[in-house]
Amino acid sequence: MHKVHNLQDLANLAGVSASTVSRALADSPLLPSATRERIKHLAHQHAFHLNVTARNLRIRRTARVAVAIPAHMESVSFFSSLLGRLVDGLAARGLDLLLARSHSDQPDWLEALACSGRVDGMILLGQSDQFARIEKLAARYRALVVWGAHVPGQIHCSVGSDNHLGGELAARHLLEKGCQHIAFLGDPTSLEIGQRLAGARAAVARAEIRDAIQVIPQSLDSPTPHQDIFHYLNVAPTLPDGIFAASDLLAMNALKALRDCGLSVPDDVRVIGFDGLALGQITVPTLSTIRQDLAAGAALLLDRLERRMAGEDATSVIMPPCLQVRLSS
Repeated sequence: MHKVHNLQDLANLAGVSASTVSRALADSPLLPSATRERIKHLAHQHAFHLNVTARNLRIRRTARVAVAIPAHMESVSFFSSLLGRLVDGLAARGLDLLLARSHSDQPDWLEALACSGRVDGMILLGQSDQFARIEKLAARYRALVVWGAHVPGQIHCSVGSDNHLGGELAARHLLEKGCQHIAFLGDPTSLEIGQRLAGARAAVARAEIRDAIQVIPQSLDSPTPHQDIFHYLNVAPTLPDGIFAASDLLAMNALKALRDCGLSVPDDVRVIGFDGLALGQITVPTLSTIRQDLAAGAALLLDRLERRMAGEDATSVIMPPCLQVRLSS
């Protein structure tokens, strides 16, 4: 039996390059599965284990990916659910996670993290109000993928749902249920939220409803969303008979505010959210929502990032959302 003392010995035995062996033992999907399994079988036969630290020093890689979160997020619960899937996916690829959070007093935090040498790539969860900064970084740093909206001509690679279509689906559902006075709950200055509002407005315009959508500009960083919604309901000149909330979390706050106002859901006001969080199945009443595919989204983020880290091109992906009807509407 051949003696296998190092990576090159195993590469000679397998008839491939040392880099191919390294990728195979790291279970890289960039290699054909048959090649990966053959090399892993040889390594097992010869009791060879890859020295990950030495490999990373040699190839000048950290084997670490940053998952960065902007200061203002549209839905903390949604991104927490997405983060869990990313952690599992990174671990399966032999990559470590560096979790980073921006601060309002650090305008160049993205650039500083990308240039720190601490990570091989970055996944940014949400564009928030930092679209211009993301574009600036993406122009010179390719190993970056963002969960969020997509606009024509955009530089950075994004993965996300068709927010405009989702807004249309939500408003159309409320209209089909007989709603004539629809309120939108969210901050449309955020790109994703703005697209959801635009989609809802398009559906209302096609239905030729006399009243335009009333916007309740709920701030992304408000510590008291329930109180804000409660106040709006008490001072609004026309009470909405349908509420489209830009996130499930806001929709859940709306359910509580409506109950505190003595209003019944869905008899007095119908409510629909956006995200598809599992928590929506246990609210009272259960929450209708526009569901985003978290599992597919996480897989696409990791696929795009891995390809970009390998120097390949990877374009943005816009996924179709779907309507999930429950008792709140």
